[in-house]
Amino acid sequence: MTMALGGLFVSAALTERRYSEMRLDMLANHDPLTGLPNRSYFQDFLGHALARAQREKLQISLLFIDLDRFKHINDSQGHEVGDQVLRVVANRLDEQLRADDFVARLGGDEFAVILMHPPASRAASRVARKLLKALAESFKLERRRYAIGASIGISVYPDDGLDANTLLRQADLAMYQAKQRRSGFEYFSDELNTVAQQQLNLETGLRQALERDELALAYQPKVDLASGRVVGLEALARWLTRSGGIIWPDQFIPVAEETGLIMPLGRWVVRAACEQWIAWRDAGLNPPPVAINLSPRQFSDARLIDDIDAILKETGMESSYLQLEVTESAAMENPARTFDMLDALRQRGLHVYIDDFGTGHSNLGQLKRMPIDALKIDKSFVDDVLTDSDDAEIANAIIRLAHALNLRVVAEGVESVEQVAFLKDHGCDEIQGYVVAKPIPPDKVATFFNRQFNF
Repeated sequence: MTMALGGLFVSAALTERRYSEMRLDMLANHDPLTGLPNRSYFQDFLGHALARAQREKLQISLLFIDLDRFKHINDSQGHEVGDQVLRVVANRLDEQLRADDFVARLGGDEFAVILMHPPASRAASRVARKLLKALAESFKLERRRYAIGASIGISVYPDDGLDANTLLRQADLAMYQAKQRRSGFEYFSDELNTVAQQQLNLETGLRQALERDELALAYQPKVDLASGRVVGLEALARWLTRSGGIIWPDQFIPVAEETGLIMPLGRWVVRAACEQWIAWRDAGLNPPPVAINLSPRQFSDARLIDDIDAILKETGMESSYLQLEVTESAAMENPARTFDMLDALRQRGLHVYIDDFGTGHSNLGQLKRMPIDALKIDKSFVDDVLTDSDDAEIANAIIRLAHALNLRVVAEGVESVEQVAFLKDHGCDEIQGYVVAKPIPPDKVATFFNRQFNF
């Protein structure tokens, strides 16, 4: 009896020890939030998989997955909801894979999948499509529906690299290509190394440009069609290199968005525009209101209101002369939060424009309640307004909608007097574009303040 009890005691002790070891192993190798293998386990598994692939002449496809729109959800709804979203994503990824496949959470909203398959297999493309389809399906959390997509980059052993770090880096580069192209997934190619180096150079240069004050603003006038007067300016950033060249926004803004530099860049633009407006006013030039574009990342930043308050106070800018433009897609990402943000801005006397209207997915009921001042018709509808009946009807519908909501409407990208005539005939309030002027430096745009256009 004593031996039996002793045996039970020893067995219980061993069981407890084994449980503790398993628990420690679980904590060391798995992500506590999702239960998936973590980065450390992923690196170890990939190393063993590469050794096996070399022995058995197999291919390995590495899928690097980065979620789209997760940061907006996490910032606007809080980390608790963000954590629930990550659990949903982890479950969906796991459900789509075979028992032999390996999926891990690398950190944040990044995941990775390892597939082992015979050479020349199309398994990676097939799996990538399955994963994208599964992640695209909306889901409900706490009485609210969410939709979250992903971008996937794929690298293949041995074609794209022979070691774990190289394959992960190449898949990461391919993922960024997929995100920029909005293509869902992309395979690594040698050209991406060149692109990556160019982007790294741009990022480094932009950091230095912010420190060295190498940025400048150009301004594009907005004209009221009823009076022909300049009633506003849109401030647009330019990067003036030390060699005398210009780097245009379509080159450096995407890099700024990806790296987070859009935040200090955005604050610089607001401050520089306010300081320039004050300089014009102090010179007795009677400047019109100036508009600033807010990136989606800026608009979702909880510090935006405080930043604008501080800049207005420090520069002495009159809030009623500052207009903020936010894209339709960014505004409709989280309507409840957008309403609160726009209401706070309007209470400070600022004017808010919805930019690129017609390209997003506005809910008209939500739009009706938004505290905004104007809609801007996207250039894509203005370009062919004279030759494409669909674009003409869309532009006309936006004008009617804006007026029904007691909003002004601005057409951007207007390039011909014929387009001006169409827009004027259909009741558009303001225009901007090359037919008025290209974006021009502060000293030259000041000559437009008292100009009368006869359209």
